[in-house]
Amino acid sequence: LLLLLVALASPGAASAAALPVVINTWAFRTAAETAWRVLQSGGSELDAVERGCGQCEIDQCDGSVGYGGSPDESGETTLDAMIMDGNTMEVGAVAYLRRIKNAIGVARKVLEYTKHTLLVGESASLFAVRMGFPYEDLTTQKSLSLYSEWLNQSCQPNYWKNVVPDSSKSCGPYKRPGRITYKEEQTVSQRSVQNHDTIGMVIIGVSGTVASGTSTNGAIHKIPGRVGDSPIAGAGSYADSTAGGAAATGDGDIMMRFLPSYQAVEYMRMGTDPTVACQKVISRIQKYVPKFFGAIICANTTGSYGAACNKIPGFTQFHFMVSSPLLNQPTEQVVDCI
Repeated sequence: LLLLLVALASPGAASAAALPVVINTWAFRTAAETAWRVLQSGGSELDAVERGCGQCEIDQCDGSVGYGGSPDESGETTLDAMIMDGNTMEVGAVAYLRRIKNAIGVARKVLEYTKHTLLVGESASLFAVRMGFPYEDLTTQKSLSLYSEWLNQSCQPNYWKNVVPDSSKSCGPYKRPGRITYKEEQTVSQRSVQNHDTIGMVIIGVSGTVASGTSTNGAIHKIPGRVGDSPIAGAGSYADSTAGGAAATGDGDIMMRFLPSYQAVEYMRMGTDPTVACQKVISRIQKYVPKFFGAIICANTTGSYGAACNKIPGFTQFHFMVSSPLLNQPTEQVVDCI
């Protein structure tokens, strides 16, 4: 009993546990409310993830989810999304999806109607149309103005390196130099802290069933064809009904190299408290890229949850949403970055 009391009193100890639990990245309240409502009305965990993340696509959460945000180098907005069933370990995902607004809806159809895991680009859009999704323009006045502002700033920032002309001063077109002199890569994430960049959601149902999902329009001014961590199982999110679920947000180009969501779930499988599991994942990336922009949410099958983030200038706390029977309503929670 004494050990139990010490454990409960220790910082970063498991949050009070009750099921079901909905947890999502950032203060995206309507997404949390939508997912919770779906669960309360008898919908499945997958239904709740799809509808919750889909709500962010409709709301254009922070301009970094859904249509009309994060134009790429050619001015086009494209979408990435995934959904994962922790009972069967099936995943449906789409990347570089063009002209279709409901990316997570299409990801769900990949899971339900194909033996594949990930469809990309124009072919993913053709699949979506076959599944009944309409073609729609993802460009808005907002995304056009973001694009033209960027062009007027000599295409800064961008994601090129070791090219001619100098990508820090010019718009290109870029090519390989005759002789490469590698410059030390900037270790500070170019991703602006304001560009919150992804909704990630984890749901633990009443019976401990886990589902997870993500949706994003990716890094602003990305090189066309770029795919980040969001639609990659184990990177953007991961769900396993024998252990728990996790979802990541931040600089996907860096974070995806570490499979943070998979790693967090494996820590929880070994009995690690969700908060500590999240912190260990962040610490692991810090060793290689101390100044990366990123955060992760974790929840285990008992309904305990936690989050962690990497502390950099302008990003010292991470806000996320939690819905559970212990809370009167979906509640914004905050964690200090490490």
